[in-house]
Amino acid sequence: MTKASDLFIQCLEEEGVEYIFGVPGEENLDMLDSLSRSTSIQLILTRHEQGAGFMAATYGRHTGKTGVCMATLGPGATNLVTAAAYAQLGGMPILMVTGQKPIKKSKQGRFQILDVVDMMKPLTKFTHQLASADNIPSRVREAFRLAEEEKPGATHIEFPEDIADEKTESMPLKRSHTRRPSADGKSIRAAVHALENAKSPILVIGAGANRTMTCRMLNQFIEKTGIPFITTQLGKGVIDERHPKFVGCAALSSGDFVHRAVEAADLIVNIGHDVIEKPPFFMLPGGTQVIHISSKTAEVDPVYFPQIEVVGDIANAIWQIKQDIVPNGGWTFDAILEARKRQVVHTASISGDARFPIFPPHLVEQVRAAMPENGIICLDNGVYKIWFARDYPAYRPNTVLLDNALATMGAGLPSAMASAMVYPERKVMAICGDGGFMMNSQEMETAIRLKLNLTVLILNDNSYGMIRWKQSNMGLKDWGLTYGNPDFVKYAESYGAFGHRVESAEHLQQLLAHTRDTPGVHLIDCPVDYSENDQILNIDIKMLSKELHSFSSASVESGMRPGSFE
Repeated sequence: MTKASDLFIQCLEEEGVEYIFGVPGEENLDMLDSLSRSTSIQLILTRHEQGAGFMAATYGRHTGKTGVCMATLGPGATNLVTAAAYAQLGGMPILMVTGQKPIKKSKQGRFQILDVVDMMKPLTKFTHQLASADNIPSRVREAFRLAEEEKPGATHIEFPEDIADEKTESMPLKRSHTRRPSADGKSIRAAVHALENAKSPILVIGAGANRTMTCRMLNQFIEKTGIPFITTQLGKGVIDERHPKFVGCAALSSGDFVHRAVEAADLIVNIGHDVIEKPPFFMLPGGTQVIHISSKTAEVDPVYFPQIEVVGDIANAIWQIKQDIVPNGGWTFDAILEARKRQVVHTASISGDARFPIFPPHLVEQVRAAMPENGIICLDNGVYKIWFARDYPAYRPNTVLLDNALATMGAGLPSAMASAMVYPERKVMAICGDGGFMMNSQEMETAIRLKLNLTVLILNDNSYGMIRWKQSNMGLKDWGLTYGNPDFVKYAESYGAFGHRVESAEHLQQLLAHTRDTPGVHLIDCPVDYSENDQILNIDIKMLSKELHSFSSASVESGMRPGSFE
C-alpha cells in the first residue's frame, strides 16, 4: 500500500517534472513531506503564489512540458488565478495543485473554504477535486495530457488533506505517445492553388506558430518561395527577424508601416492565428482572401472569416504546402518590402537620440546590442512592450518573452527567473516598468536564494506609463496615474543583489555590458523619457505610413485590401 501523497509525487516523477514552484500551506503538508523524499523534483519556494504560477508557465513555454505550481486553499488558490489566466490565454502548459480541508468530515467549519474547482473552470482546460487516492494516476495523467495538447494551457487539481493521507494500491500511469493529426490533402491543394494564383501574398505568423519544428518548416518554405512575412507579438522569433523577407511585427493596433504591408497583399496566409492577440488585420466582405493555417479551425467573428482553412499540425501543413507549391514567377513584393524599408529608415532616424532620461528607441537599440544572439529578454507589461515588440529584432524562438494575451503586469521578473533556470548558460534580462516590477518585486529574494544570473532593467517614470499614453491619446487630462518609488538601488542591495542607476545614455551602455558579463542578480534603475510616446506612436508613424498608400495602390487591384486600420 502506498500513501496517496507519495503516489501523487510518483505520478509527477513519471511525467518528468523537474520543479514544483509554490508557497505550501497547512493543507499541503503531506504532499510537501512526500516531495522532500523525491530525488528528481526540486521545490522552488517563492514569496507569492502569483510568482510561482508565472514561473511554472514560463517553464512550460520554454520546454513544452507542463510546469507545476502549488498553493494552499483559499487565499493561496485565489492568488493563482492570474497565473492561470496568463498560462491559459498565452498557450503555456501548467498544472496547479491546491490543497483543501478534509472533504469527508468537517475539521474547521467553512474557514478558508472556497469552491476552487468551480472558480478555476473558466480559466483552465481541466479542473478536478481528488476524492479518492485510487484515481490519482488517471487524473494526473489527464491533467498533463490536456495541459500539453494544442492549444496548451492551464489545468488544476485540488488535493484535499484527508485524501492525501489515504492508502492505495494504484500505480503511476506511463505517458502516452501521441502525434497531432495532419491537415487534409484537399485543403493543402486549395491553399497551394490560391498561393500560385496570387500576385502579392504575405505570411502572418502568430502565437500558434511558436511551436517545435514550425520555425524550421517555415524557414524552408520562405527560402523556397521568397514570400515576405510579418509576425504578431507572440509570433516574434519564430523566424530570425534579420531575414530579408521580414516585414515587421504588428505591435501597434493600427496605422503602422506593417499594416500598410498587409494592405498591399492580395492574399494573406495566417499561420497560427490566435484570437487572444489583437488582430494584425481586419477582413471586409469582398476584401483580401485569407488562408487560415492552424491546429484548430478558425473562430469566426465580424472581422475574421477566412475562405480557406488548413487544419492540423502547423509544421506538417507548411511542409506539405512547401512540397506541393511551384513558386509563381509573377509574384511582386515591392510594396510590401517598401513598407519595411521605410520603417527601418524611420527607426534609425530616432534610435540614435542619446538624451537623458533615456529615449525608448535608443533603449531598445542598446539592449539589442548588449544581448547575445541566444539571449532572452522577458518583458513585463507597459508601453515599452510596444517599443520592444516593434523595434527589437528577435533572432531565435522564445528569446523575446512578452505577454500579448492576458497582458498582465508583474510577470516580467518571475518569467526571467524561470528562463534563467531552464537556460543557466544563456544571458537573461527582465525588462519591467516601475509599476510592474513592484507587483512581484519580492521574488528578488527568491532569485538571490536560487543563485540565478540575470539582469532586471527597471524603466522608471514614476507612473503607470501605458495608461498615461492611452490617456493622452484620448485627449484627456494627465491625471491620477503617478506615484513615488523606493530607491531601487538600495532596494536591490537589501536583498543581496547588485544595484545600479543609469546616469547617462553612455552609462546605460556600460551597465548593460557589465551586468551581462558579471554573475549574480543585477538591478538597473533606468530613468526613461516617455514624453514623445504619443507624438511618435500615434501621430508620426501613422502620418509617415500613410504615404505608402499611393505606392501600395499601384500594386494591388481595387477592392482587394483587407480593410482599414484607422
